Amino acid sequence: MSVTDPISDMLTRIRNALMVRYDHVVVPSSKMKIGIARILRKEGFIRDYEPVDSEEIQKQVKIYLSYSDDGEPLIRGLKRVSKPGLRVYVNKGEIPTYYNGLGTSIISTSKGLMTGKQAWLDGVGGEILLYVY
Repeated sequence: MSVTDPISDMLTRIRNALMVRYDHVVVPSSKMKIGIARILRKEGFIRDYEPVDSEEIQKQVKIYLSYSDDGEPLIRGLKRVSKPGLRVYVNKGEIPTYYNGLGTSIISTSKGLMTGKQAWLDGVGGEILLYVY
């Protein structure tokens, strides 16, 4: 089945899994999704991720979700910013902070995927993919 916006599909699967307190979620794999999962792990929003060995044509990645000691998910919200119908680009000086600096923005730059803070430090702009808090 074809999906119009694969990144939004990934974020929706993560949101749904967090609502029912699943330990992990499996999403179709791509370089962009693995890059997003890498940043989420580095920022402490998920425990880990790993490619799934399967017989299917489409490769998949398993994302292990992370919860606090009282059972609340560490990801409070995921917001898709740049969509296929409306791309959102920023220059190096226009990179926004999200959720008063407590959230993280993930940006696709010419140097690859990185957080908004890292893009600001490197002095590059790009397409804002999503916000996580």
